[in-house]
Amino acid sequence: MSAPSPRTDPAARPRSSWRGSLRLRLTAVFGLLFFVAAAAVLAGAVILVRNSMQYSLDIVFSPDHASDSDSGTKSIIMDSMRRNLLTKGGLTVLAVGVLATTAGWLVSGRLLRPLHRITSTAERIAGQTLHRRIALDLPPGEVKRLADAFDQMLDRLDGAFAGQERFIANAAHELKTPLVINRTLVEVALNQQDVPPETQQLGVNLLAVNARHERLIDALLTLARAGDALTDRVPLDLADICLAVIEAAEPDAVREEVRMTHRLAPASTVGDPILLEQMIRNLVENAVRHNRRGGHLEVTTRHSARGSQVEVTNTGAVISAHEIPVLFEPFRRLTDRIGSARGSGLGLSIVRAVAQTHGGDVAAVPRPGGGLTVCVTLPAREGHAGTRRP
Repeated sequence: MSAPSPRTDPAARPRSSWRGSLRLRLTAVFGLLFFVAAAAVLAGAVILVRNSMQYSLDIVFSPDHASDSDSGTKSIIMDSMRRNLLTKGGLTVLAVGVLATTAGWLVSGRLLRPLHRITSTAERIAGQTLHRRIALDLPPGEVKRLADAFDQMLDRLDGAFAGQERFIANAAHELKTPLVINRTLVEVALNQQDVPPETQQLGVNLLAVNARHERLIDALLTLARAGDALTDRVPLDLADICLAVIEAAEPDAVREEVRMTHRLAPASTVGDPILLEQMIRNLVENAVRHNRRGGHLEVTTRHSARGSQVEVTNTGAVISAHEIPVLFEPFRRLTDRIGSARGSGLGLSIVRAVAQTHGGDVAAVPRPGGGLTVCVTLPAREGHAGTRRP
């Protein structure tokens, strides 16, 4: 299962990538080492040339017979030699240092090319599927060992996820089949003639309990699947999904006397339509179920700077800010005990799991007059312009 990763500002990524670039650091180290070595060589050359010139000038201008003019000439020659050597030597060191730094940039890029390949492959694997491998074709070495170790880890992860998918499929069959059989037997018994009222009521209660168990199993399986890496990613509009979910939830809202409104602007994203529909359905059903008689529910979709958003606001009981994290924990409820008829306590847990699997996040804020505002933010699909809905 993929772990959620924190969202970062796209504008800050180039700066942070340059600041942490290994290639840039290697180039800076290569250039700095060259300039330090070149400066040491230049300083040594100045000392050696000065000593050599001093010895030669001492021979030409013998100290025993040197006049004041000879001493001045000797000093002028030494100063000229030193300035000439430092100027031309410094320019040479600077020019060769620039060339060496450029060569270091090119060489470090070539040396790090296998690491870039490993990184790009890992990013594709994290975003799509575990079936890809790096398969780095290089002679044995440190980078080759790293790539092979990463491929072995992917083999084990792929096997583990495949086993988990088989377990989920088998669990869905083994858990739901007895419930379906029980529901069929109870319905057949209730359809018989001359059923006593007590038995009739018992059958209705058994059907209600059976239906709740089926919903609980479906929620658990959805929660298990929501944490897996997505393999079915298609472009879609969250507004279309919200409209379908709202129409399906209308009978429950009428029965609970909850007034539903919506403001559906285009909110394009890329993801699994089944999981996203389940996520929005959980939001709307929770907003209806945990509302009050004569209350209000509003569903909003929009595109913002953070991405495509779905926001569901409902009236209801007053909720404190410190109680919000409890709502997103599996099987945790604020007022109702587990096993009550008002849900399984997995609704918002599924919402968070689906959002994080799609690279998004969810936040909840209590309303001052009671109720809750839940906002799901998903990465927007780039380059798409929709039409505004009424």
